[in-house]
Amino acid sequence: MKPKILVTRATFDDVIEKLRERFDVEDNQKDDAPWSADELRRRLADKDGVLPTGSDRIDAALLDAAPRLKAVCNIAVGYNNIDLAACSERGIVATNTPGVLDETTADTTWVLLMAAARRITEAERWLRAGTGRAGRTTSFSASTSTMRPSASSAWGASARRSRSARKASRCGCCTTTAAGFRARSSAPQARSTRAWRSSCGNRIS
Repeated sequence: MKPKILVTRATFDDVIEKLRERFDVEDNQKDDAPWSADELRRRLADKDGVLPTGSDRIDAALLDAAPRLKAVCNIAVGYNNIDLAACSERGIVATNTPGVLDETTADTTWVLLMAAARRITEAERWLRAGTGRAGRTTSFSASTSTMRPSASSAWGASARRSRSARKASRCGCCTTTAAGFRARSSAPQARSTRAWRSSCGNRIS
């Protein structure tokens, strides 16, 4: 007999199919509506494992109602929805998905930066409205040096910021740590953009 697991929210169909190869799966693919605490407790009563999301509270009371439970595998980077102490006391393994959103967050960071600098959303609304004057050279103009020191972000050592910085370097942008940015910002005289570019060793486009 296959172990029984509960997947609390809809996910990719191929993931569910893969899980079905090894487990008896109860899923939420059709409705994808968050279950109440009582409903989650009822569904989890005979399960050996659960794949919750950050919106599902896995606390001591819920664990007590699931005597067969052996694993709580959070589909999230965070795990503050899980009572880890209660899991440890009951010998239940708790896992999360660290790093799964690093690239996505870095991509979104750059989408937002470039969209703001190039006025993308404003231009799209103007285009859809059909009220603008075509061919104006001044329409939605933006500075070519969009990543000057005063407008650039300061990256620390976290994984997501590191990935954002790597994406910046591929675009020819110079990045700096938060400490380095503060040191530059506190200089007695502001340096020119040209001098800042020179010190970075990369061209900012």
